Amino acid sequence: VHQNKMDFFCKLGYGKQDICKVLENLGQEALEDDVLKELIRMGSKPQALESQVQPSQLKLVARGSCSTAPGLQWPGEDESDPSDSLRPIVIDGSNVAMSHGNKEVFSCWGIQLAVDWFRERGHNYIKVFVPLWRKEPPRQDSPIADQHILEELEKQSILIYTPSRKVKGKRVVCYDDRYIVKVAYEKDGIIVSNDHYRDLQNENPEWKWFIEQRLLMYSFVSNRFMPPDDPLGRHGPTLSNFLSKKPVLPEKKWQPCPYGKKCTYGNKCKFYHPERQHQAQLSVADELRAKTKVPLALEKEEERCRCSP
Repeated sequence: VHQNKMDFFCKLGYGKQDICKVLENLGQEALEDDVLKELIRMGSKPQALESQVQPSQLKLVARGSCSTAPGLQWPGEDESDPSDSLRPIVIDGSNVAMSHGNKEVFSCWGIQLAVDWFRERGHNYIKVFVPLWRKEPPRQDSPIADQHILEELEKQSILIYTPSRKVKGKRVVCYDDRYIVKVAYEKDGIIVSNDHYRDLQNENPEWKWFIEQRLLMYSFVSNRFMPPDDPLGRHGPTLSNFLSKKPVLPEKKWQPCPYGKKCTYGNKCKFYHPERQHQAQLSVADELRAKTKVPLALEKEEERCRCSP
């Protein structure tokens, strides 16, 4: 049990000294969720993140803006390819499967549909989190459909099981939502879920902003995975920009003025005038004032020349 816990947290990138210190304090029988909480409380960070993150690279991001900074890198993962401009995807497997099964059946096919949708868009980093007890044979109170899909996704290193075990006949389950938000936050990616994670928002203010700005909701329409075209509302970014590390700003299209050359609004006209591209867009009154000022200025110069010796 001790070795399994050491291997598990070493894979997450935590140092062996920190893990041993926490296990000595909590005991060898401590739950993985409690060990993870204690590591976070101690301020311990994965070694790969500590070695890569430098103070000069940290930047403050305005609230409501989409950060274009590259995500943090975990051990064994290479994201140096400049062509990969899509954000990592972290899927709440339980939420997606229950949504596809109409909240009655844990439908693994729904998870496969979501993974295929992001694969077709070109996303290389896709992770799905599902509790470990979903490996058990289905029961009457918790039916599971197409359970073999979980094994296939696990072989492809896409599906990750969160820890769970039985103690005196009772199942002890770790909080998988914390894994989902933590991995998505550290990878600077997207959370795919219809859950709002309100408890985790109250737990960490940084996670609160991240969940508000990076949560991608979805719907299933006739076995078709459909996220919205405007994930953050009508005035927010498009779905393509939301999933991209480098959003592309749309070209501003100007509506031509209905009055054309007869328009008398000048620079106050909000419509587009192609004939005024290289002209000072002044109103008619301002143009008349400018014309009257020119001869007056010339007359004053002539008077000064006459008076001067």
